[in-house]
Amino acid sequence: MKAVRFHEYGGIDVLRGEEVECPVSGPGKMLVEVRAAGIQPGEVMIRQGARHDCWPTRFPSGQGSDLAGVVVEVGPQVRGVAVGDEVLGFTHNRASHAEFVVVDDVNVVSRPEGLSWDVAGALYVAGTTAYTTVFAVDPGPTDTVVVSGAAGGVGSLAVQLARRRGATVIGLASERNHTWLKDRGVVPVAYREGAAERIRQAAGGNVDAFIDTFGDGYVELAVELGVRPERINTIRDWQAAAKVDARTYEEGSAACAVVVGELARLAARGELEVPIARTYPLEQVRDAFRELEQGHTHGKIVLRP
Repeated sequence: MKAVRFHEYGGIDVLRGEEVECPVSGPGKMLVEVRAAGIQPGEVMIRQGARHDCWPTRFPSGQGSDLAGVVVEVGPQVRGVAVGDEVLGFTHNRASHAEFVVVDDVNVVSRPEGLSWDVAGALYVAGTTAYTTVFAVDPGPTDTVVVSGAAGGVGSLAVQLARRRGATVIGLASERNHTWLKDRGVVPVAYREGAAERIRQAAGGNVDAFIDTFGDGYVELAVELGVRPERINTIRDWQAAAKVDARTYEEGSAACAVVVGELARLAARGELEVPIARTYPLEQVRDAFRELEQGHTHGKIVLRP
C-alpha cells in the first residue's frame, strides 16, 4: 500500500509517498481503508523536530491522526464494528496518511448519514481541539470571547461552538474571511497592528475570555485586554502561557470517540460547519503541507488516498 513517510527531521522535501506492507488488524483493532484524512500544523512541528522533547520520532515515521473510511477487516474482540461499516475517528500511531490504517475499536464512531468523507476525515484534531479550547475558557451568554485565527481549522469551529453557548464572539481574521464569520454570528475584527483597540470597540466593554489558536503574541494581547489568565487558552504559545499562568488545553483533553461522535452529529445536521479549504491526492502530500504552512488557510486541508 502507499503511505506517507519521512526518514529524518526537516522541511516539506523529507515527505515521501512510499510503498509499504499493509498492516493487519489485531485484538480490539480493525483495518480501515482510508477515504479522507486531515492534515495538521502539529504534524509540521513533529516533522521539523520542533516538539522532539514532547513527541519524539522513530524513523522512518508515518504521520496522520484524523481518518475516515471503510472497515475492511476486524480483529478478535472488536466490539460494535463490522466489515463494510463506514467510520470516522483517529489513531495515535501517526499512520492515517495512508491507503490503509489499523485503528482501535474505541477510537472510531459510525459516519452519520449526510456527513461527507472530507468533513469526517478532517474532524478529529480540529474538532476536539476546538471543543477543548471552548471548555477551557467556559464562555456563557453574558461573556464576550475573542478567538484568534478565527477562520482557521480550529478557530472556525471554536467560534461556532462558543456561539452555541450563547457568548458574544469576536473573531480575529483577515478581511477576506469576515463575511463568513458574520454569517455565523461572529463579530469579525482584522488582526495585526491596532487589533487591541479594534477589539475594545467591537466588544463595547470588557473582554471576558480569549482563545488563541495562532500564537505570535496573542496571549500578551489577551492580558493587555484585561482577560484573567484562567480564561485565556492557547494551543500554540506555551511559553507565553507559562509566564502568565494561562491555560494550554489541546485536543488531548477531549481525545475520545464520544466527543468526535457528538461533533460529527452536529456537522451532519448542519449545526456545525467544518470548512474544507482544499483536498489533495495522497501523492501530493508535499503540496498539501506547502499550502498549510503558509498559514492563511480557511478551514481544513484533506488528503484523499
